[in-house]
Amino acid sequence: MNRDVLSEINQNKMSRYQWFVISICICLNIIDGFDVMVMAFTAPSVSMEWSLSGAQIGMLLSAGLFGMAAGSIFLAPFADKVGRRLLILSCLVISGLSMLACAFVDNHNTLALLRFITGIGVGGILASSNVLASEYANGRWRSLAVSLMSTGYGIGATLGGVLSLALIEQLGWRSIFLAGGIATIMMLFVSIWLLPESLDYLLAKRPKQALKQINMTMQRIGGSTLSALPHQIKTSTAGNKGELVKLFDGHLRFQTLCLWFAFFLVMFGFYFVMSWTPKILLSMGMSADQGVTTGILISIGGIFGAAIIGLLASRIKIFYALSLFLGLTAVCVFLFVAVSAHVSVALVVGLLLGTLINGCVAGLYSISPTIYEADIRSRGVGYAIGFGRIGAILSPTVAGIFLDKGIAPATLYAYYGVVFIFAIFLILSLGSAFYRNKKEQNYSFETAP
Repeated sequence: MNRDVLSEINQNKMSRYQWFVISICICLNIIDGFDVMVMAFTAPSVSMEWSLSGAQIGMLLSAGLFGMAAGSIFLAPFADKVGRRLLILSCLVISGLSMLACAFVDNHNTLALLRFITGIGVGGILASSNVLASEYANGRWRSLAVSLMSTGYGIGATLGGVLSLALIEQLGWRSIFLAGGIATIMMLFVSIWLLPESLDYLLAKRPKQALKQINMTMQRIGGSTLSALPHQIKTSTAGNKGELVKLFDGHLRFQTLCLWFAFFLVMFGFYFVMSWTPKILLSMGMSADQGVTTGILISIGGIFGAAIIGLLASRIKIFYALSLFLGLTAVCVFLFVAVSAHVSVALVVGLLLGTLINGCVAGLYSISPTIYEADIRSRGVGYAIGFGRIGAILSPTVAGIFLDKGIAPATLYAYYGVVFIFAIFLILSLGSAFYRNKKEQNYSFETAP
């Protein structure tokens, strides 16, 4: 049965091939991190060339986020119909060509449109690659595998910043988009050559040559091959219901709502910290260099945070690991402004905050693929990430409104710290419902005739 094939992967030790597939997914996220953050690095040069207003620059910076939300919600779900591999390849084409086109635009409106299109591709890749990494990992290392995906995003953003410093002065801002487009197209060819299809998808949807692809993958993993496709098992989401309705079917209703609002709250807090921290520190007396350095340390901390929560989740349940990270993040947010007068202490707290807050995002990415069955997994993950992107889009604007109304930075940070506390209750409730449902499913399977 399907359960036997997937249980073998879930219970056996990780093979080199499984880690290889996960490393390809990490590389996909490195490209995505570069493609998304490139606008932040080039914004000053673009603004200078076209004499743009603050609102116009804001539109350019937001266009990619809007595109990512659209890609996660409207494009990623197609991975459940056409396969994770084909969806990722299609999204690489979309983001690669739009990045290349950005290097040849002559006005900010066209650039904003192309940034939106790039975001659509990135949103589809992020959701599908997270699902693929989760499906190729075994039970013990699944959280680490998906968490490592978030390190790729941070690495890509960091490389984009370094490359911008090296190229913009010599070759202009268009060279950064050109480099990103070329790198994305190269990743497309690597993925065509090396990226396999998901076994979960092959077993659930049974496309042409599914048995051949399953056996090729199982041989590479070192597992047992099949003489015929196993009998399909009807899951709780089966039936003629619409795909969106399946996310709210029975026990999934509560879990889906908890996951969506947890994503919303964490992304809401994350993008406040990432977007406003340098500017707020400047207003509180830090020098420009000190503010920027703190922002960089928060980004660097994120690379470590994603790996740490993944390793922690191999020892304790991911829901508890994420709740711990959320609680510590709230404490750091409360402390951050209080210690800002002491630069050395603020830098240390900033690094710790970056580690923790990025770990929270990585933890959510780890949890989301485990909630859903294979036939709706990409849709479920895509919708959750897309809902979270709404929080990401709203957060900087809401913070700006509060600051314009005269709210003190310390008070504003306290407000956002409470957001992470609310998220703890959602994650613990989600974990309780998840494990209760798994226990019921295992009992039903074991007692079935």
